[in-house]
Amino acid sequence: MKSFSRFLSEATQSQASMQAKKLGYTGDGHGGWIDRSGKLVARTDKGKLKYVDGRQAKGPEEVSAGRQQAPAAAPQPQAAAQAPAPQAPRGTSSAPEDKGAADGDSLTIVFGRFNPPTVGHEKLLKSAKRISAGGNIKIYPSRTQDAKKNPLDPNTKVSYMRKMFPEFEEAIINDPDMRSIFDVLVNADKDGYSSVNIVVGSDRQAEFENLAQKYNNDLYQFELIRVVSAGVRDADADGIEGMSASKMRKAVIDNDFKSFRSGTPKSLDDGQTQALFDAVRQGMQVKKSKVKKESYSLWEIAPKYDQQSLRENYIRKTIYNIGDLVENLNTGLVGKIMRRGTNYLICVTEEGNMFKSWIRDVMEYTEVEMDSPMRDKQHPNTLYGTKGAFINYAKKTPGAVGTNKQYLQKGGKAYGVNFINKYKAKKASTY
Repeated sequence: MKSFSRFLSEATQSQASMQAKKLGYTGDGHGGWIDRSGKLVARTDKGKLKYVDGRQAKGPEEVSAGRQQAPAAAPQPQAAAQAPAPQAPRGTSSAPEDKGAADGDSLTIVFGRFNPPTVGHEKLLKSAKRISAGGNIKIYPSRTQDAKKNPLDPNTKVSYMRKMFPEFEEAIINDPDMRSIFDVLVNADKDGYSSVNIVVGSDRQAEFENLAQKYNNDLYQFELIRVVSAGVRDADADGIEGMSASKMRKAVIDNDFKSFRSGTPKSLDDGQTQALFDAVRQGMQVKKSKVKKESYSLWEIAPKYDQQSLRENYIRKTIYNIGDLVENLNTGLVGKIMRRGTNYLICVTEEGNMFKSWIRDVMEYTEVEMDSPMRDKQHPNTLYGTKGAFINYAKKTPGAVGTNKQYLQKGGKAYGVNFINKYKAKKASTY
């Protein structure tokens, strides 16, 4: 007959075993767990799965627990905790060395602004390559353009990215339909991938983790979703770890080409870097002869470097009020503000999907009054809630009635007014 202590030992080991198998690991017969490349990655320790790499990376359970305690994690509204948890097996990791499945069923995704691209982004892409372990990688630059935080248009941005990161030229996707992380995940699901790795900076891991897992088995269906950190980011650090697009935009405003050059990889020569500098300056609508720090408030172009002013404007309600449309700069999601937290927002998209954002990670969606069917000479207006987008959708709909000007004006107005009425009542009622 088994002793009580032996019974407890076997019970805890079985829990670690189930967790390891969900992550695709196999046992070595001595309490160790091996990944698909044959590397020893974890051991069973007191019934828990713990990683054994040089960095002593935490296991999935510990990462989740740590995330709940970390002060940087976005506050969780009470209703969000009541949302039903997806049923698919899941795993997360904070260690860049953790690798996803190397077979064709796994896709490694990078979604980001890259505005402008920097050496920090090069580090992100190289981390994604390691994490993919030879599997497929797709890199999706966001589509938004504005003078303050997104000065480069998507085509220009992609063109420079392919010059700056030639190793990933074919993996950089220029698709106008991939406007948000949800678009990317839905597309990956349609392409038949059973699991995905989403590679992000450490400061955005919790945000992507919450969104990606929350809507699994709803918008898309994956057996496994892993949100993996590409490494720690420190805005105050020198070199690659401290480089950011915010610093690059600030360098343009300060007319500081030397600092701007330090943020670009060696694959871009001085002439190409100057052209990128000028493109960012043009996108920010700042004339060369009038470049001054006062051209924009720092909190508008790089809020992480002037969070006090951002906070003051938020408290005074000069920005981000209930009913305003905002875009999350990290995920690309556009939604109407439903609740204002102390330093975060709860928003709902047109499709009824809810997300929360730190106020430093959003921008006002200022193009909602756009009446023209074209955003510029080459790109059609596809902005939700605008009359121009309504006109385009109406023209493309077979058998659509009332395409006269008066009907489209009325329809366009209704299209914008009814934006918030389209979200799902069952989700909104939980908040």
